[in-house]
Amino acid sequence: MANVIATAQSPGHETSAVSALNRAGRARPAGGVDDTGAPRRRLLLSAGAWAAGGLVGCAAVAPPPTDASLPAEALPPASPREFRAAWVASVGNIDWPSRPGLAPAAWRAEALAILDRARAIGLNAIVLQVRPAADALYASALEPWSEYLTGTQGQAPATAEDPLAMWVAEAHRRGLELHAWINPFRARHSTARSPLAPSHIAHRRADAVRRYGDLLWMDPAEPAAAAQTLAVAADIVRRYDIDGLHIDDYFYPYPVKLNAADGPEGAELPFPDDPAWQRYRAGGGALDRADWRREQVDRLVEALHRTVREIKPQLRLGISPFGLGKPALRPPGIVGFSQYDKLYADVERWLAQGWLDYLAPQLYWPIDRPAQAFDVLLDYWLAQNPLRRHVWPGLYTSMVAPGAAAAPGTATWPATEVLQQVEHVRSRAAHGASGHLHFSMSALMQDRDGIATWLRAGPYGQPALVPATPWLGGAAPGAPRLRRTATGLAIEPASGRAAFVWSVWRRRDAQWRFEVHPTLATRAVPAEGEWVVVRGVDALGLEGPGAVWRP
Repeated sequence: MANVIATAQSPGHETSAVSALNRAGRARPAGGVDDTGAPRRRLLLSAGAWAAGGLVGCAAVAPPPTDASLPAEALPPASPREFRAAWVASVGNIDWPSRPGLAPAAWRAEALAILDRARAIGLNAIVLQVRPAADALYASALEPWSEYLTGTQGQAPATAEDPLAMWVAEAHRRGLELHAWINPFRARHSTARSPLAPSHIAHRRADAVRRYGDLLWMDPAEPAAAAQTLAVAADIVRRYDIDGLHIDDYFYPYPVKLNAADGPEGAELPFPDDPAWQRYRAGGGALDRADWRREQVDRLVEALHRTVREIKPQLRLGISPFGLGKPALRPPGIVGFSQYDKLYADVERWLAQGWLDYLAPQLYWPIDRPAQAFDVLLDYWLAQNPLRRHVWPGLYTSMVAPGAAAAPGTATWPATEVLQQVEHVRSRAAHGASGHLHFSMSALMQDRDGIATWLRAGPYGQPALVPATPWLGGAAPGAPRLRRTATGLAIEPASGRAAFVWSVWRRRDAQWRFEVHPTLATRAVPAEGEWVVVRGVDALGLEGPGAVWRP
């Protein structure tokens, strides 16, 4: 298919990753890539370096003064907020693991390197693909192990360690959120090479799976297909301490063009859902085929939202659709692929109904491209958000050229393009834009054109908390307790709602500085001669009252 930059008609971020991987010097997987796209422990604050000190036990002490008791001039500013995330794609081994069949020690080391880089850059979340094609990069009784992990579908890794559990624990140890990303309906990707495992849905429920081009696809109109996706989602939500469940833009498949011998020029291969369609019509169904297909996707999204709420009412559900909205509602001058008409995704309805907690539209075009203007599209999605859900656009960071700058006349971008897009999103903060995601992590790991360095030194120079999600309810953590020890200040959590991270403000010579500290890892900050204000922040970003240390 044509490049997404040129036509705005290609699949989302997973497909678009192929050329970026090749430009970065990674071998293209055979067949190409079609990507669109716990208890909290105590923390020691010491006067040593960040890595100094260790976790300590803290006896209960009298509560210190809280920030409510401080004079106005001693109160720190409001804690900065911004969702800063990157997608980590497993399909085609785009980001992790780097290739199939790695020894467990190797793929674990790669995961830790990604998390360490994310923390060092200033990200606060990772969105990890754990179900690329009706398979699993985690221990599942419902779907087979993914060949992108072990090299052969259905073959378990040679370790008892569960990869997803490891990712969650290590992300939380660093104060990073971990969102589990699942593909809703894809059953086999074009890069797959090993035979389908006996437990794969294409064997167990062949009636629910269709061949479409070089893909296998679970038919959204087949009850068994939707039930499988919902069961997988429920299983992940129940068993893992994830911070969000995330789905991408693959509902119905992106259209495949017919060969010239099979039809007129530009004609598309029909999706083979005649069995379900004929049952619907025979049962008296009156919708046309396009509206009927949209109804299947709507039902899946609504049921997914309901499933998450029933199991973990305070878990966020995120959706990352293609970046262009419904043609009838588009601003003047915006043209390109219609997910409403081709993927049967009525994203505007999902926002209006509140069937999600954050929307990450894939705005994968440069700022100066009029037909898919970045600012215009961002404003469009913000305007479709009556319930004020989070809007965190996806940025196509993998388009950044690996060299010093993009070559003239090429489709690649300089790092400044992404930096400017971050600033454009920030300029809409008053209208509900409160963060962004990078596709994908490889570009940041490789520091293409210095993008990771620039982000750390500029937009991410100050840490940020993830924006709060108050509509999911719950009370913020109580004020922690601070106590002087021989090595620094010890923080002991309050009873009740657990803190996920500590927000820490320090003041010296009338200047405030902000830091974010994990509650599951050893961290240290100087405290001598400084005011220190510490607040607990829960997994929904709700920040509680502060405990204060006075020098």
